[in-house]
Amino acid sequence: MRVAVFGYQTWGHRTLQALLDSAHEVVLVVTHPKSDHAYEKIWDDSVADLADEHGVPVLLRSRPDDGELIDALRSAAPDIIVANNWRTWLPPEIFDLPPHGTLNVHDSLLPAYAGFSPIIWALINGEREVGVTAHRMTAELDAGDILSQRSVPVGPADTATDLFHRTVDLIAPLVRESLDLIASGEARWTAQDRGRASFFHKRSVEDGRIDWSWPAEDLERLVRAQSDPYPSAFTHHRGKRISIVAAAVSEAHYGGTPGRVFIREGDGVVIVAGADARNGARPGLVIRRLRTEDGTEYAATDWFRTMGGYLTARP
Repeated sequence: MRVAVFGYQTWGHRTLQALLDSAHEVVLVVTHPKSDHAYEKIWDDSVADLADEHGVPVLLRSRPDDGELIDALRSAAPDIIVANNWRTWLPPEIFDLPPHGTLNVHDSLLPAYAGFSPIIWALINGEREVGVTAHRMTAELDAGDILSQRSVPVGPADTATDLFHRTVDLIAPLVRESLDLIASGEARWTAQDRGRASFFHKRSVEDGRIDWSWPAEDLERLVRAQSDPYPSAFTHHRGKRISIVAAAVSEAHYGGTPGRVFIREGDGVVIVAGADARNGARPGLVIRRLRTEDGTEYAATDWFRTMGGYLTARP
C-alpha cells in the first residue's frame, strides 16, 4: 500500500522506520517543527531527518490547516495514513482522505488513557500494564475502532523511562501487523467501550510539583514517573527547590502533618505523607536521593542533617 505518515518525536520516528522496512511504500511524511516544550525535547528522534535520508517528501506543520497540505496529500494518493504522536487534531478532510482512512498508533491501552503522556499518568495511577493501540482515527480524540493492541507489564520498580523503552519497541511489530491485516482484507475492528474511556492532558513541569497530602504510595510512583530525562518531581526545603531522584514507601507508619521531615529509616529520610497522616495509620515517603537546582545530587541523609521542618509545595 501507499502510505502517508503523520508523526513526531521518537514515536513517529519508530513508526516511519517500521514502514520504510516493510513492503509498503511511504509517499509523504508530515511532521512538526522542533519545539522548546520541556516534554517535547525528550525522545526527539527526528522524523524529518529520517524521511530525508530515504528521499521521502517532507512537510513541516504546526497544524494541518492549509490548502497546500491537502493538495500534497491528494497528489501523493496514499491508500492509508498512519499517524503516531501527531500533536494536534486532524480534520476529516485529512483523516478520511485515503481509501483506508487513517490508522492512529497511541501509546496506551485504549479506551483508557486517551490524550497525552499516557505512560506517565498510568504509572502514577498504579496500572499493572501499559501498551500501544492501533485504531481508526475519527473526529473524537483516540476514540475510533481498535484493530490491534500490545502490552507489557509494569514492575514494582519500573520508571517511566523503562516503560517508554519497552512500549516504543512494540510500535514496529504493531504497525507492520496492522497494515498487513488491512492490505489483505483480514482486518477485524472492535468498537471501544466508551464507558471505560479516560482522557489526560499534556504534562508540564507544574505537574511534577509534590503535594504531600498524597499517600506515600502515590508519591513514590510519581517520583518513578518523573524519572530522568523527564523533569523530576520536586518540592521545597527551607525555600530552596529540590528534585526527588529516588524514593521508597516507608516500612513503618508515621503520624503527624504532611510534609514534615521526620526521621531516618534505612538509607533515607522519612517525610510524613497523606491527607490523613494525623492518625498515624499510613507509611511516609522515604527520600533516598535528591538534586538541587544547580544539578548537584545528594544522598538524603547528607542533605537532611537534622530532622524537623517541612517540605512545601512552594518556597
